Amino acid sequence: MAIEQMTMPQLGESVTEGTISKWLVAPGDHVNKYDPIAEVMTDKVNAEIPSSFTGVIKELLAEDDQTLAVGEIICTIEVAGAEAVQVTTPTTATDAAKTEAPAAPSAPSAEAGSLNNGRFSPAVLKLSQENGIDLSQVKGTGAGGRVTRKDLQSIIESGNIPTAASAPVAQAPQAAAPVAQQAPVSAPAAPKAKPEPINISTAVGDKEIPVSGVRKAIATNMLRSKHEAPHAWTMIEVDATNLVKYRDSEKAGFKKNEGYNLTYFAFFVKAIAQALKEYPQINSMWAGDKIIQKKDINISIAVATDDALFVPVIKNADEKTIKGIAREITELAGKVRTGKLKSEEMQGGTFTVNNTGSFGSIQSQGIINFPQAAILQVESIVKRPVIIDGMIAVRDMVNLCMSLDHRVLDGLVCGKFLGRVKEIIENMSKENTSIY
Repeated sequence: MAIEQMTMPQLGESVTEGTISKWLVAPGDHVNKYDPIAEVMTDKVNAEIPSSFTGVIKELLAEDDQTLAVGEIICTIEVAGAEAVQVTTPTTATDAAKTEAPAAPSAPSAEAGSLNNGRFSPAVLKLSQENGIDLSQVKGTGAGGRVTRKDLQSIIESGNIPTAASAPVAQAPQAAAPVAQQAPVSAPAAPKAKPEPINISTAVGDKEIPVSGVRKAIATNMLRSKHEAPHAWTMIEVDATNLVKYRDSEKAGFKKNEGYNLTYFAFFVKAIAQALKEYPQINSMWAGDKIIQKKDINISIAVATDDALFVPVIKNADEKTIKGIAREITELAGKVRTGKLKSEEMQGGTFTVNNTGSFGSIQSQGIINFPQAAILQVESIVKRPVIIDGMIAVRDMVNLCMSLDHRVLDGLVCGKFLGRVKEIIENMSKENTSIY
């Protein structure tokens, strides 16, 4: 028998960590190769991790809702047909002191190391460093005595933070050479912009809803976008009367022939992709000391569920027909609502289009999908009186609302871009626009 290790996989080109949202197995369960063993959340998408081996689950080294770095061990599996090997952990307190600087604020004691098996997740180490917590004095509540983020958060909220200075001398380890290489901690470090817990009184009938992993990821991404990107906002009115007539005349036959709906949104995505090709500055990203203007036009579309928001990507949207875009919108939205969306289907977006008009909105300010430079909201098409040639006429009007990162884009180019989208939409008709 051999003990094999399963590690946190790389679930995207820029992903550095993942959160175990749910274990699908327990110690003692038999699994076959490629059987799903856990659900992992990263960048607002859930993915199942398949087993790399056939065998029996020996130990789960992470808890539900625990975040681990890519490559960190998540569980061990006992595999038949090979000689037993000793499983070693990737990082111990002593190893960290020798190979990584700075290490944890203080080395765990012999007792803590035996309970925690010498393993601390990157999230635990980071939180302990930020708050000056001596991990040797923390009693873990996780599996096998592991110290979890929840343990540290409880300590931080209590205000009773154990430090190296408060540790009894008798508990100091005998072999202190590795500790001497670490930076001493004489006082608790101030938290780095960590928000204070909000104390809100509750009354009878109030309902407390735990924040899910997906909601936490959304909050993190939105907060980063608002903090880092200086948002500006602009809006343009578009007369979509010709588009409405064209789409309404084609939708029944299209649904009968293709099996899915021909939505207004597909026409807007096509028009926006065409305008992005003509104004490539909009298809850019901020990269600190430079701006990256993307060659491919990959449009992220916002798809909402009851409790979350996902942004799957239509790749090379400028090369697709209206029919092709309509099909991808239908397929991606279906995958989101059935939980089958893959992480790679959310990667590579360069510009986001949000169909806020689907729930009746007529004006909104979107938060940019970081690190993209802009997001465009397609609002509801409504009949409004407008002046044409000095006379009042009832037309189908729609507002296009655009939020932009003012580090990357200015009002002039955004105004020209929106003007071009308006021109394309207003000239869509059976005579000059092909669905296929």
